[in-house]
Amino acid sequence: MAKDDLPEPKRRNRTMSVADVLSGALDPVLKKRGFASRDIIAHWSVMAPKPYDTVAIPDKLSWPRGERGAEGATLVLRCVPGHAMAIAHEGPKIAAAINRYFGFVLVGAVRLSAEPFTPGSGRKEQKPLQPSQSVIAKVGAQVADIADDDLREALRTLGHALSSRSGRSD
Repeated sequence: MAKDDLPEPKRRNRTMSVADVLSGALDPVLKKRGFASRDIIAHWSVMAPKPYDTVAIPDKLSWPRGERGAEGATLVLRCVPGHAMAIAHEGPKIAAAINRYFGFVLVGAVRLSAEPFTPGSGRKEQKPLQPSQSVIAKVGAQVADIADDDLREALRTLGHALSSRSGRSD
């Protein structure tokens, strides 16, 4: 095959979010877990009733064998230890909230997964970095001529934040 016979690569002359780029990679994984789309996972905090939006997360959607009937699928939830009994008792309420969000019967029953869920496990607490004395002096000298006190303080804060992001101490 000659170089001229190769198809032109598709170019995207726009910025794309990480979610858009990774959507193709995540969709097969979600389909294996029974989810036709990411909606139930992405919008869980909106559709689930309080407090279940923070103590549980969808793990799997199991459809009955054969045809997808009017009874809906079984939603398997991972929950924080200690909330399992409440979620098991409130399963119909959770299913009704999800069905109300979608506008049709998607979930017929709610079951619990054996895997626990730890809320906030993906979030890392960031400690604000203190700028070095040289950065404080450098930024202070750059904003010293600003007459407006509020603007000078805002620019000083911005300068300290940008210096800590770049990883340079001076």
